[in-house]
Amino acid sequence: MTRRDLFSTTLVASMQARAQTVADIGSRRELFVDRFLIGEMRGTSLQLALPHDTGPVIELNRPWEGRFSAYATVIRDGGLTRLYYRGVPTVGQDGRIDEVTCYAESKDGIHFTRPDLGFYEIHGTRKNNVILAGTPPLQHNFCPVLDTRPGVAESQRYKALAGSRKTGLIAYQSADGIRWTKVREQPVITEGAFDSQNLAFWSESEQQYVCFFRTFKKIGGTGYRWVSRCTSSDFLNWSKPEEMVFGDAPPEHLYTNQTSPYFRAPHIYIALCARFLPNRQVLTDEEARAVNVDPGYFKDCSDAVMLSTRGGLRYDRTFLEAFLRPGFGVQNWVSRSNYPALNILPAGDGEMAFYVMRNYGQPSIYLRRYTLRTDGFASVHAPYGGGEMTTKALRFTGSRLLVNFATSAPGGVRVEIRDERGAPVPGFTLDDAVELIGDQLDREVRWKGAPDMSRLAGRPVQLRFVMKDADLYSLRFA
Repeated sequence: MTRRDLFSTTLVASMQARAQTVADIGSRRELFVDRFLIGEMRGTSLQLALPHDTGPVIELNRPWEGRFSAYATVIRDGGLTRLYYRGVPTVGQDGRIDEVTCYAESKDGIHFTRPDLGFYEIHGTRKNNVILAGTPPLQHNFCPVLDTRPGVAESQRYKALAGSRKTGLIAYQSADGIRWTKVREQPVITEGAFDSQNLAFWSESEQQYVCFFRTFKKIGGTGYRWVSRCTSSDFLNWSKPEEMVFGDAPPEHLYTNQTSPYFRAPHIYIALCARFLPNRQVLTDEEARAVNVDPGYFKDCSDAVMLSTRGGLRYDRTFLEAFLRPGFGVQNWVSRSNYPALNILPAGDGEMAFYVMRNYGQPSIYLRRYTLRTDGFASVHAPYGGGEMTTKALRFTGSRLLVNFATSAPGGVRVEIRDERGAPVPGFTLDDAVELIGDQLDREVRWKGAPDMSRLAGRPVQLRFVMKDADLYSLRFA
């Protein structure tokens, strides 16, 4: 091989390597919940959000609900927020006849009511909100989803999975989210532990149904509550389960995974997991008696962590710290408390909401609501002293760059566009940038002279954000 041939081969290989590392984001919204877009950070850091506590929304105090209610799911359907959860007032074997699946609804996501459905006689009355009963163990962990697959039949608009290791996961369907029928008697997924909340949804980005469910994995002689995944084109025929991986994060018990597509960027799945620490006792015997927690449920504790995935078998554990700490009061430090409900919902006025089950094993068990800034799970944060973040090479479509950001009064954000070699593009340099000051969800980035940004579409570029006392939550091109 001649020197020229060797040079040509090396150049082609280099170009191919660069092409493979260019993130083709089109006009998708990208959040900073992982390091997918982050190239270099100087003086900035990824910062986990602090949820805002808005208080209790419903006490689970009906005779058929009670202190062991669990596995909540919230679904927004038009102007209605639907809430599903297991009800069971006494301790006992999972999947027993006492367990029921309950339903409540709200027009504002804050004030929930229980409709008297009359489907079953429970505790001597048909005036109750029970949608599934008397079919153990399916009501133990019934987990519904609003099917967003294009062309889905009206009678199958809602789907659900429920079951145990013994039965496998049984598929249900519903037109209204209240009246449910089995799709078939035989289970649709059979390999798994399933002794938790097992969820499925239609993935717009993967163009298939995905299911995340409970398995166990032994590492170094210790068994951990794990998450596995399988996929399907029709919700009935599923692939062989495969274990999720977590990079180099230390193994921890993830009791529920609560993975769902984020409504403003459905190619990113957010997982608000219940992190469980067995045998990590916080309460004394006296404190346990004071809050009237069941004697078998105060010798462990748990909190919530945030994971993300962009499809496939990898979760990104960008943040190992708690997303939601148990908080003030010993009643929050009992076993299996602080478990997030499945799904994050838009809440209006630039907010989104999620829900958490509190006071497990106690008569005071209830559901609590938290809010976050829209897109605001995490941010690229710059302190008062300033800093910058440069993205990896990316390719976009559109003619405008929109950012979700917030600054202090003296703070600000400026954006420079660079070519793939890192050289500032004329007209889009830092000196040309119009400083962003304020707090907005979709603010257009501008440069002096209003250069035509569309000429850069389809070309590999880098974005350099120079920031002071500011947070960057998301970006997209339009």
